[in-house]
Order: sequence, then C-alpha cells, then structure tokens
Amino acid sequence: MTHPQAALALKALADFWADMGLEEARVLQVPRAAGGARPAGPTRQTERAAAGTRPEPKRLNNNPIADARRLAAAASTLAELRAAIQQFDGCPLKKAAKNTVVCDGMFDADVMIVGEAPGGEEDAQGLPFVGRAGKLLDKMLATIGLSRQENVYITNLIYWRPPGNRDPSPAEMQVCAPFLTRQIELKKPKLLLTAGKFATQAMLGTDDGIMRLRGRKLLYRQEGLPAPVKCVPLLHPAYLLRRPEDKAKAWDDLRTVAAICDELGVKRDAAL
Repeated sequence: MTHPQAALALKALADFWADMGLEEARVLQVPRAAGGARPAGPTRQTERAAAGTRPEPKRLNNNPIADARRLAAAASTLAELRAAIQQFDGCPLKKAAKNTVVCDGMFDADVMIVGEAPGGEEDAQGLPFVGRAGKLLDKMLATIGLSRQENVYITNLIYWRPPGNRDPSPAEMQVCAPFLTRQIELKKPKLLLTAGKFATQAMLGTDDGIMRLRGRKLLYRQEGLPAPVKCVPLLHPAYLLRRPEDKAKAWDDLRTVAAICDELGVKRDAAL
C-alpha cells in the first residue's frame, strides 16, 4: 500500500521525465493509493489527449566535445577557426575569463609553438605569451632569428585562463583538443615547438619529464596530416625565470631548433 503523497510525488517525477523526452517515463508505473483508487490527477485518457498539445521535449546540450569537433571541422581557414573558438561556450573556464586567447603571430608561419594555457597578462590582453614569460620567449626566439612578427605562430592547449593559473584538467583539454588539432591541420607547420612539460606530454602522449625530452628531435603525428611533423620540446620560459641557471640548457635547445629550421628551409632573420 502506497501513501497518497508518495504516489503523487512519483506521478510528478513521471511527468518530469516525459517532459524531458526520456524513455523512463514510458515504463514508470504510478501505484494505486489506499483503498485501490488511483491518486487524484489526470487520467490516462486525459493524459493522452493532452499529449498532443505538450511542447517538444527539452534537450540539454551535454556534449561540448562533439560541438567543438563540428565547429572545428567547419572552419576552412585559421581566421574562421579563431572566430569559432571565440564563440564557443562549451568550456566552463570561459565563464570566469576576461578574454578568449587563441593565437598570435603569422598564420603562414612554418614554425608553430604550443604552450599550456593563458596566464593573467594573457587573459587581460587576449594574446598568448605576453607576460614576463612571453617577453623572455620573444628574446629566446630572437637569438636564432625567429619572431612572431615574421615566422612564428603561437597558441596553447586551451584558450581560457584556469583559476589561479592551475594546470588544465583532462576534461578541459579534451574539450579544446579538436580546435588545436584543426589549427595544426590547417597550418601544416614544418616545425612544432612545445613549451614546457605539460604541453609536451599532452602533444606527444608521453609521461617522460621535460628534462628528458628537451632539445630532442621528435615527431608529432596526427590523423589528417600528410606526414609527421618534426617537434622539439623546449623548457618553458616561466621555468627559466624561476631557474635562470638552466638558461644554458635552453640555449643548446635553441641551437638545435635553428639547425632544424635550416634543414627544413625555414627562413630565419639575422640572429642577435
């Protein structure tokens, strides 16, 4: 025997499921109240009659990764892709961010740099690598004749600042991944540089530390690319600001990058 209030609550739940268009509404049975009578409320006949006037079930958008894939695939140029990322609302980080930070540099550059995520200055200005670490990155590149004004394109794994500059979560990276892979597919860079441990491990699918990987000539593979892309992991400039004693290692890695650029025919300006 079921209490009338419990039966009414169960009936309300059934109506809610039906409004959401869920299959559970079809199999949920509302029990009879005490004495064998059904609880007060619409009969099955009146429910069927009202069904014709019931609004369309509300569908919740709960697959932002699929939306990101669709938007990324629809972009045929980097400019269109940047606009699609700026309009995308599927990453929760966007709610607290001041700006969407997509890219900087030359769209036709042969060298592409992938960092981790925007920091405070990047969030404020809407461009990647513009804070202290970004200024150091510019100086590092200039020593081998590279610059975002001439021959470098810069982006990140994700496009909105994580609170407190924490590492991006796996879910956040999964949401943004279709946009990054589409950038690489559209750009077809000759050389890919990953800045720091986090970006390096995510791009190359490895658990090895940055000190083991830095300066090595590796390959980045992605479906849709005609061939693997040469990739060199670099120490993140933010790390070098904390550990200036490792700048000699960074210089060795930059010389490796310069040599690969020459092998690939990447035009470099006069080095500092």
